[in-house]
Amino acid sequence: MAAAMAEQEGARNGARNRGGVQRVEGKLRASVEKGDYYEAHQMYRTLFFRYMSQSKHAEARELMYSGALLFFSHGQNSAADLSMLVLESLEKAEVDVADELLENLAKVFSLMDPNSPERVAFVSRALKWSSGGSGKLGHPRLHQLLALTLWKEQNYCESRYHFLHSTDGEGCANMLVEYSTARGFRSEVDMFVAQAVLQFLCLKNKNSALVVFTTYTQKHPSIEDGPPFVQPLLNFIWFLLLAVDGGKLAVFTVLCEQYQPSLRRDPMYNEYLDRIGQLFFGVPPKQTSSYGGLLGNLLSSLMGSSEQEEGEESQDDSSPIELD
Repeated sequence: MAAAMAEQEGARNGARNRGGVQRVEGKLRASVEKGDYYEAHQMYRTLFFRYMSQSKHAEARELMYSGALLFFSHGQNSAADLSMLVLESLEKAEVDVADELLENLAKVFSLMDPNSPERVAFVSRALKWSSGGSGKLGHPRLHQLLALTLWKEQNYCESRYHFLHSTDGEGCANMLVEYSTARGFRSEVDMFVAQAVLQFLCLKNKNSALVVFTTYTQKHPSIEDGPPFVQPLLNFIWFLLLAVDGGKLAVFTVLCEQYQPSLRRDPMYNEYLDRIGQLFFGVPPKQTSSYGGLLGNLLSSLMGSSEQEEGEESQDDSSPIELD
């Protein structure tokens, strides 16, 4: 009985709080509609800190989010400040990551001026919060939402970065098809997807690597049906994805050796493959060899020079590769 009464009292308090927020929001909206932007902005900030001091984090967050949308609709820079307060409420409340919250953050991001420094600061903090405040790269769902917004803005480079840290291989492929046809040369159609596949593999995301390759090669208007493909680099990527599933170092070694003319088209390819060799084929990191380079690592491994280090060094991480 006592528990039921307490629950009912909590529900009544919650309803009163929501009603209070709605009344305050109505007054602030009226001020904004009249053009009293500065006064309204200051009132939003005052109420934010009042709610936060009372540990009413949800009320503070909801008020700042609705206020940010309102200011954005009036083209006011104050919207960016309220957006940062939304993040502050999330950080201090230690709220669990949820789809609705990620979608709200992505909505605010989409309304910000793409060239504003506030947007850069916002996305950095949002990603950090979405990963639990750790040094991780951010929640995959948030990365996906950011990638979609940047794709609409035709900011293909930044969109590709965020797709790489999502699990949306299909979306990434569709964006890359548009990127390639809009900005790339016909001779580079294979390079757009090759880079994405190699980078997904460096991030140990085999599923997305396969999806992005399959979708891209099926949908790109300049790629004939395959495999096999006319472009040697696409055949290399196709064979590589098969080899990753098999995990046989000898196959990986021969593959990299046979396709060196294609791999020399971009100096980063061998860097990516060095990392892929460590992750999927047991190649030790930063192995010095008289042969030098990627092939030196692979050949040394085949000749047995890595046997003593296999149990320990194969688990070590090499220096991270920048996925620009």
